[in-house]
Amino acid sequence: MTDDSALEAGAKRFSGFADLYDEVRPEPPRELGEVLGFYCGRPPGLVIDLGSGTGLSCRWAAKWATEVVGVEPSDEMRSVAETMSDRSTSHFRRGWSHDTGLPTGCADVVSAVQALHWMDPVPTFTEAARLLRPGGVFAAIDCDWPPVIGDAEAERAWDTCRRRIRALETRLAKGAAEQEIDAAVCDDDREVTNCSGIDTHQRRALPDGVRSWAKSRHLDRMIASGAFEWCREIALAATEDGDARRFIDLLRSQGDYQTLKRQGLDDAALGVETFAAFIESRLGDERRPWRFVYRARIGFKA
Repeated sequence: MTDDSALEAGAKRFSGFADLYDEVRPEPPRELGEVLGFYCGRPPGLVIDLGSGTGLSCRWAAKWATEVVGVEPSDEMRSVAETMSDRSTSHFRRGWSHDTGLPTGCADVVSAVQALHWMDPVPTFTEAARLLRPGGVFAAIDCDWPPVIGDAEAERAWDTCRRRIRALETRLAKGAAEQEIDAAVCDDDREVTNCSGIDTHQRRALPDGVRSWAKSRHLDRMIASGAFEWCREIALAATEDGDARRFIDLLRSQGDYQTLKRQGLDDAALGVETFAAFIESRLGDERRPWRFVYRARIGFKA
C-alpha cells in the first residue's frame, strides 16, 4: 500500500525554491530523447512525465515528442511549469506517479526525470506500464552530482559541503537536539561515508516523514516488478555552460539544503558560506562548458 503521508511530505520538501530550481538545474541530453524514440520504433507522440516539477523535463521532451503531459503534485512547481512552458505542446495536471488519472495505453514514453527516488517504486511501475502502449518505453533518468566542470578542487569542495549537509540532515531526522545538529562532522561519520554523488539516497534517513529510494537500485526494482518485458541502463552526458554562481546555486537547489534552511540553520552552519567563498575565488564569473552525466534506467513494454 502506498504511504500517502510520506509522498505528501516529499512533495512539500521542494516548496519555496521552485524559481531557483528551474533557473539552475540542467536539462537531459537531446540524444537521450532520440534514443527513446528509436526504442519506440517511431517518433514519440505522447510523453507522460511523472514528477514533472517546474517543467524542465517536459520542455526537454517537447523537443522530440509531439505532446507532453506533466504530472506533478506540488502546486508551486506546477505553477512555474505552466508559466515557463509552451502550452500548445505541454500540459500539466496534479497527480501522483501511481495515480495519474490518465487513459490506459495512451503514451509512447513515460518518464521520471530526477524524480523516481521520491516515488513508491512498485505502484509507480504498475502505473507506468498501464499508461504505455505496446512497444512503449519507461525511462527513469537521473543526473550525477556535481557536474563535471574540469576543476578537481571545486568538485571536491562540493563533495565536502554536501557530505556535511547530509550528516546534519540525518541528525535532524534522528531527533538530535537543536544545539547538536550543527556540531562538527568527522570524516568517519557514518552518514558521510554513506554519501555518494551518484546516489545520495542509499541508506538515507530523512526528516518530516519523508522517504526516498536508492537510485542505484532503480534497475533491480524495475526488473523485479515484472512490469516490463526487458530493462537496461544507459549513460549519456549533456553539455551546458556554468560559472561560480551557478555551481553554488546548484548546491542550494538541493532539497536537503533547503530543508535545513527552513529549520533555521544558516549558510555558515551548513558549510555553504565557506564553500561559496572558495568557489567564487576558484571559478569567478567565467563561463565554461560543463558535462552533466545522466543515467537512464529503461523498461520496455511488450
